[in-house]
Amino acid sequence: MTRPLTGPTEPTAPRRPLIVRAVLSLLVLAGATVAVLTSSPTLGLDLRGGTQVVLETRDSPTTQADAESTDRALEVLRRRVDALGVAEPAIVRSGERRIVIELPGLQEPREAVEAIGRTAQLTFHAVEGYAAQAPARAEGEPIDPSQPLVLVDEAGVPLQLSAAALTGASVTGARAATEPSRGTAWFVEIDFAGDGGAAWEEITAAAACQPDGDPRRRVVIALDGEVITSPQVNVDVPCGVGIVGGTTTITGRFDQAEARELSALIQGGALPVPVEVIEQRTVGPSLGAAAIDASVQAIVIGIIATALFIVAVYRLMGLLAIVALLCYALISYASLITLGATITLPGLAGFVLSVGMAVDANVLVYERAREERILGGRSLPTAVVQGFRRAFSAIADSNVTTLISAGLLFFLASGPVRGFGVTLTIGVLVSFFSALVITRVLAQSIASSRLLARHPGLSGLDTLGAFRRRVTAWNPDLLARSGRWLAVSLALVAVAAAGVAARGVELGVEFTGGRGVQFATQEPIGADDAREAVAAAGFPGAVVQQAGDADIAVRTEPIDDAEVERIREALAEAAGGATVVSDELIGPSLGDELQRNALIALAVALAAQLAYLAVRFHWTFSSGAVASLATNVLVVLGVFSWLDKTLDGVFLAALLTVIGYSVNDSVVVFDRIRETWRSRHDEPFHRLAGEAVLQTLPRTVNTGASTLMVLLALLFLGGSSLGDFALALVLGIVVGTIGTVTVAVPLTILLQRRWPTAAPVPEEKKPLRPRAGDRTDGAVV
Repeated sequence: MTRPLTGPTEPTAPRRPLIVRAVLSLLVLAGATVAVLTSSPTLGLDLRGGTQVVLETRDSPTTQADAESTDRALEVLRRRVDALGVAEPAIVRSGERRIVIELPGLQEPREAVEAIGRTAQLTFHAVEGYAAQAPARAEGEPIDPSQPLVLVDEAGVPLQLSAAALTGASVTGARAATEPSRGTAWFVEIDFAGDGGAAWEEITAAAACQPDGDPRRRVVIALDGEVITSPQVNVDVPCGVGIVGGTTTITGRFDQAEARELSALIQGGALPVPVEVIEQRTVGPSLGAAAIDASVQAIVIGIIATALFIVAVYRLMGLLAIVALLCYALISYASLITLGATITLPGLAGFVLSVGMAVDANVLVYERAREERILGGRSLPTAVVQGFRRAFSAIADSNVTTLISAGLLFFLASGPVRGFGVTLTIGVLVSFFSALVITRVLAQSIASSRLLARHPGLSGLDTLGAFRRRVTAWNPDLLARSGRWLAVSLALVAVAAAGVAARGVELGVEFTGGRGVQFATQEPIGADDAREAVAAAGFPGAVVQQAGDADIAVRTEPIDDAEVERIREALAEAAGGATVVSDELIGPSLGDELQRNALIALAVALAAQLAYLAVRFHWTFSSGAVASLATNVLVVLGVFSWLDKTLDGVFLAALLTVIGYSVNDSVVVFDRIRETWRSRHDEPFHRLAGEAVLQTLPRTVNTGASTLMVLLALLFLGGSSLGDFALALVLGIVVGTIGTVTVAVPLTILLQRRWPTAAPVPEEKKPLRPRAGDRTDGAVV
């Protein structure tokens, strides 16, 4: 049977839209190139190392914690952070009552967190003399500085103080400095504003009249009822005159660190409301560097493997898809830089994943173009155009379902996981542009070339492919007994549920609250030996797991830094040395909130997919798809339970991504069922569904293989940081793809039998007519 290259009345694609797409592609690529060459990415703390602290404001007896008081507290905290001398710190309000502080490069956060988080009612007092003893106070008991009080100085000597002469509200700045002409010692300069300078002048004028060495010649600066310094007024200050000018200097035997700490405490002033540390993360730079290297290797290996696979399947068109994929990677990266998005570890993994996902749209188009070329007898240029047109609805629906999950990650997740949502959103949008604009320009241009006019077999679209020919010969009644397919799926779910029931679910500190620390040991040590060492250090209830060849992860209830150091020393003794790689502290209230948000995110994701698919298709279709998603989630949870894996925020990101991604396969199959049903509505629904599964199977295999190549590279190269994330995605994609055939479509068939609905209205087909300027002599144009 011969097939004409073009029919006598077959139209060709208009040239103007192609030219517009080409110009648009060049402009976008040029802009992306400029952005990459002139800007640098913003890395999250989990990639460059440092400490993140999340504070939550609380009500005080006099002030309610709301957005206004939190903003005032933020400005106070900003001054404290600036005084720490950390390069490029970031401090922002999150929600109404939370403040997020990022301190890049800070690996020892204890003193910084103490300085930042103190309620810090800064007051200045005149000293009236020594006191017999300081009154006992309960922990957290408020002190009224407007009344005379007794506090102990730095040496532990009780002092009788007068009421506060001024507060931190009068302090405009404090800085640590050294002056070579005055010696090598460090000192602290304080600036006062408004009435603060006059009050300081008055208090120092009275102190200067007292004899040298008399406690009354001292001035106390207290922070939240604790003396932070009590300097004596210099002997050269005139009695009754005091220190004038609105600036004073505190000298002493300070080293640089002590001077900076004192200046930070003074400059911080008074917080309008108390704050509580609800989350603290510290990541060493080596962990982030290793994650970056692993992700880059995974991207390179994944792209190479994908390129070889796609070129082998689609030949020249596959090569064009790889060119478009490289353009996609450039535009995605440039978009992240231009938008100022912070690239986190999960976000980096999301970028790796989106590289694999970007191939999906190209595969959909090429499979449609093959059908138009072989089954429809179209010319190669027309087949390409029709391939894009017929694949558009499936591509759009697939992208929307993924965007739903990405949006939920951004709005309901927290910390670095939000970065994954941002990266995934940008990846999906750029993928849509890359496939429908850049790939289309390249494909249409090469399809109209003289090379393919002489050698159409080079296109990769001149045959359905050996795999498609084989599956087409299968019996389309394979889904006639849908109940059997569902029974197989239910058996798999039962095995997964047994794992959850028998072994339980190991929730990370993000969901339970507590402290999770990862240690890198000098020598490899087994989990049992590490568990014994941690128990000997006084933590028999800690959860100890291996996190790589030489890493040990320890999870406990909230503990302080001294207790973390005890655990480190115990592991160091057992393994010849140990260092902290990452440290995460989550308050119980935040853990409950994150756990609640995780459940809400999963429920909303399933409900949103159900609603969208019900609108786009029919409720019977959407019910089948969502049932398949729920099965997918349960199986992934079950496998992680059997493997004793920890479920944390990154796992939640993987699970929501699985929901968004695995529904794509159902969407493609349902789109084909709807199209076939529209033209053959008299045939049995199960037969049409079986044909649709077989017709789309090559697309499923090709897309799944290309995505899994990237994820498998990430799984084996990503180490402990990204390994579990990649494992969840690999499981989800495999199970989700199988679930389309064993759950989504069979359940839809059963629902259609129980509640039959009318077939979609056939589209009105217009006769093909040549456009003005079209050639009708059978030549390829």
